[in-house]
Amino acid sequence: RREHSVAELREKLQSRDFPADEIEQTLAALIADGLLSETRFIDSFLASYTRRGHGPLWLRAELERRGITSEQISAALASQEVDWAAEARTVREKRFGSDQPADYKERARQSRFLQYRGFSSEQIRQAFVGDDED
Repeated sequence: RREHSVAELREKLQSRDFPADEIEQTLAALIADGLLSETRFIDSFLASYTRRGHGPLWLRAELERRGITSEQISAALASQEVDWAAEARTVREKRFGSDQPADYKERARQSRFLQYRGFSSEQIRQAFVGDDED
């Protein structure tokens, strides 16, 4: 129904008490047949969660949790043609509207939301800059 990383699929099969050697043989066969691909999983994951408004820090952490190596993640994020600052601005405006925060407390609340979504401090700062100030 969706792409899985090798580590995710291995974990699912282990939770169902399949023998370890059988799991590894099955995974190897799926990879050889092109039915299981880390690259395809990463691309699908990044596209899906970027559309949902998640930033690069969240994406990196989530991919690491799913067993993807740091090198693969770095390469995939570098190949993305995403303006993360503009994405942070879009996410902020979708959640809070296009008006700038009225006071420091509201700006801090919106910043925490963007931080939770996985945007860096610099991207968050740029999310509060008006389009005419770019």
